[in-house]
Amino acid sequence: MNNLLIAGSQGTPLSVIEKSEYNDWLAKQDQASQNWLKNINYTGDGLAIFPNEAGELTQALFVVSDASHYFSCGDLINQLPSGNYHLNADEKNHPAICFAWLIGAYQFDRYLSKKNEKTLPILSINNQQTVDAAINYVQATSLVRDLVNTPAADMMPEDLAHAAQDLVDEFGGNVKHTIGDELLEQNYPTIHAVGRASVHAPRLIDLTWGDTNHPKVTLVGKGVCFDSGGLDVKPAAGMRNMKKDMGGSAHVLGLARLIMATKLPINLRVLIPAVENAVSGNALRPGDVVVTRKGISVEIDNTDAEGRLVLCDALAEAENDNPDLIIDFATLTGAMRVALGVELPGFFSTSDEVAAGITLAGSKNTDPVWRMPLYTPYRDLLKSTVADMTNCATVPFGGAITAALYLQDFVNKDTDWVHFDVMAFNIRQQSGRPLGGEAFGVRAVFDYLEQRFK
Repeated sequence: MNNLLIAGSQGTPLSVIEKSEYNDWLAKQDQASQNWLKNINYTGDGLAIFPNEAGELTQALFVVSDASHYFSCGDLINQLPSGNYHLNADEKNHPAICFAWLIGAYQFDRYLSKKNEKTLPILSINNQQTVDAAINYVQATSLVRDLVNTPAADMMPEDLAHAAQDLVDEFGGNVKHTIGDELLEQNYPTIHAVGRASVHAPRLIDLTWGDTNHPKVTLVGKGVCFDSGGLDVKPAAGMRNMKKDMGGSAHVLGLARLIMATKLPINLRVLIPAVENAVSGNALRPGDVVVTRKGISVEIDNTDAEGRLVLCDALAEAENDNPDLIIDFATLTGAMRVALGVELPGFFSTSDEVAAGITLAGSKNTDPVWRMPLYTPYRDLLKSTVADMTNCATVPFGGAITAALYLQDFVNKDTDWVHFDVMAFNIRQQSGRPLGGEAFGVRAVFDYLEQRFK
């Protein structure tokens, strides 16, 4: 897929302009081109291709509302005839166009007996740096999508471990695993409690990369490889897409790939508590009390609020290194989807400066994110009569906030911490965004980190 975008200046001219620029562009064209567009009833929207007298393609035009939008040209690679094209567009829009061009070629066809054999066109631009950046973004996005799209039978904790190892094999670093009863021996009781009912042993994946003298950034990703709900079992409709409940781990692996590929000068750590929330005779029960790694006792009000349980031990471990920044990603609550819908990820942060930086970065690369409040009075909704706290609130309101407040108890008060609550899944098809797994906030966070630490 990467060979579909290259540095160079050869190929059929491909002009990408905005609708507001179309009339000016048209006025500069020769009479034959203007007549051609008139005769094919082209209205200045979408794709138009221009043949010569021999029927050969001489140029192509693509008109969009906003050429700076990173998905405006997401279907272009599939609309153009095969061949080589050279981009003519405002240089400031090149990053967006190149990303959209390449991500438009994404397909998840691992399980298809008949692959799409269409030969896709190749786009060139005169900037190797822009090409490299687009390829890095697309590879990270594709990794997130592939991991989320993979059925749970092939994406259990051991498979997530292989994905982490693949990054280390490609970019260096180290990865270690704490598996099964080792989690109890090394004091990760909530990760073990959630995952012990599955035949796929729970584990904590711990990836490290980079110079230890560089600023320390730790990523934590929820890795619930399938969520039945546990003994508080989900209904069929709620369980149907729960292969995506490891979407948080996919996000941090995609973000890690970006960091490693660009050699960002940070000391990176990635922690993934990987489990299957299954049902069996030894499954975690409602009413059980688990003493977490941090020593906080938690009463299990609902076994389907398992993501925060595995995350809390990982967050407590993340604090051992006194990192400059902790960022976690999780498909944590339906409440966030109710609040913001499925395409706008919400996040919480203990740092106004970090939150503003990530929001600004996302606004520049079409990766929008929305800060939500850590409204501390809701902390009372997590009170328990038999333990220090419960794992979910006693009322159904403000569920994304109470989940974030639960996690905040496992982060030191002086730590800059960001918590993303993401969908990790497209429920409708849009330009460059097929149905299925999706990366939300990854490019926003990476651009923030790059601006802060490069």
